[in-house]
Amino acid sequence: MQNRRDFLKSTGLVAGSLALGSTSWGLDNLQSPSVKDFGIQLYTLRDILPGNARQILKELASYGYTQIESYEGPEGIYWNMSAKDCHSYLSSLGIQLISTHCDIQNGFEKKAEVAASIGMKYLICPWIGPQKTIEDFKKFAAIFNEKGRICQQNGLRFAYHNHDYSFKNLDGQIPQEILLKETDPSLVDFEMDMYWVVAAGGDPLAWFKKHPGRFKLSHVKDRGKKPVHEGKYESTDLGTGSIDYKTILPIAKSAGLSYLIMEQEYYPHGSSLKAAAVGATQLMKWRF
Repeated sequence: MQNRRDFLKSTGLVAGSLALGSTSWGLDNLQSPSVKDFGIQLYTLRDILPGNARQILKELASYGYTQIESYEGPEGIYWNMSAKDCHSYLSSLGIQLISTHCDIQNGFEKKAEVAASIGMKYLICPWIGPQKTIEDFKKFAAIFNEKGRICQQNGLRFAYHNHDYSFKNLDGQIPQEILLKETDPSLVDFEMDMYWVVAAGGDPLAWFKKHPGRFKLSHVKDRGKKPVHEGKYESTDLGTGSIDYKTILPIAKSAGLSYLIMEQEYYPHGSSLKAAAVGATQLMKWRF
């Protein structure tokens, strides 16, 4: 199975123990909508989507998903449909295309223009890869501000989706802190992939509390309780792993989280559709 990192590299999306003290919430003035809807990152269905997008999207709607996060896959962000046709089809299913992961290095202004024309909320950078120095992360923060301005000019938002590397110590600092500090909150939001925070040894709740209002989207992806595949822990069916989402999600909402997006990369039962169905059942229990 092609892992996410290899996929991102092959599609050109690659550019180029957490220690937290006491936290300060500062939540009194935050206004965050109730997270009553929930979505799924289509990368979860990457093994069956090509050539079957309409059928798969219809199936996802039947599970209860009302939001979709796309990615720039082999059939494009809109899966061999025009943006308008994709929007219309999803609307007919009761689904909104909230966001998409995309290559931010090529044709970004056009992507922002098209996404805005169908009411999308976010364009998201999915990966920058581990960097050699903290200065390299500062350079990416400047790029994110630039992309954020382009999104703002088109009436949508820009966000960055993390992997484990930005939560690991580098030169005595945590790169994610640098990205948060060096980006303009009026231009750049963050999508916390909680699986990868935990994989790096971090605590998602600590990050939500320390930086209220910055993590607007989330990947709700569970982590296996035992290592598989050459000793590596893998994502697993939502609700069967080691991450305490029942506790995390209500507190995260109070810290500004607005979008719950299920994602899964490893399927213990061999079926990405079954994983999506299980995920929807769990998110119905956990939404708030």
